[in-house]
Amino acid sequence: MRKFISILFLLLFVAVAINAQTIQPRQLTNQNKGVIYNKELAFDFRLHTHGFAAGVSFGKIRTYYNTRFYMLEFGELKHPKEFRLSFDNLSINGKTAKSFIFGKQNSFFTLRGGYGAKKYFTEKAARKGVAVGMSYSFGPALGILKPYYLELRRSIDNKNRIVSEKYSPENEDIFLSQQNIYGSSSFSQGLGELGFRPGAHGKIGVHLDWGAFDEFIKAVDVGIMIDAYLSKVPIMVETDAFDTENSRLFINLYLSLQLGKRR
Repeated sequence: MRKFISILFLLLFVAVAINAQTIQPRQLTNQNKGVIYNKELAFDFRLHTHGFAAGVSFGKIRTYYNTRFYMLEFGELKHPKEFRLSFDNLSINGKTAKSFIFGKQNSFFTLRGGYGAKKYFTEKAARKGVAVGMSYSFGPALGILKPYYLELRRSIDNKNRIVSEKYSPENEDIFLSQQNIYGSSSFSQGLGELGFRPGAHGKIGVHLDWGAFDEFIKAVDVGIMIDAYLSKVPIMVETDAFDTENSRLFINLYLSLQLGKRR
């Protein structure tokens, strides 16, 4: 993590140095001089250390180098100790077992909204090449918990059956026994039992834009993002037998692709 942050600041320093050497200072009588477009609409697709996100932003282009925007996105946050397991070729009554995450109690999704800005350090020589800058955003977040269901082997009326269950203290011995797990249940299980966690988010990164002054937006962001919630998020089962601890804070490295249009 520290190494990545050092590289991030190094890229920002190099961008500023290149800007100072290649672009001569000049006086502008109008800070909006040369700005052709006033607004932009962009779609963002992000992969981060423990999950993904997709969203949309609505921007106001203030100058060549400064765009302010509002954003809305939806994504998933995973616990660092989530590992998917599967039983190869396991099938009962023609039903093939699905892979599952051992010890998982809830799936956790988040809806983020907020405000942000993009600032360019370079102008792109002769409108060619890549414009380098930075981007940041912050705002409220709403965490969404969905119970994680497993298909468990149960003996009912002296018959072995497969039943779909979520975690509870009463079924802990079976829920945390791989011998009793057949596989994961369908995603629809638990949709009627959602829980919520209020919180906040923020991110900052290096912004590389192949079309900073063009009609179509083609950009990449790489940086660090933080999500924080008012209370601990119970993604995994916490027991004395497993060295697993849930948290209210999520720190992730991210890489995002941004596509859109200016007008």
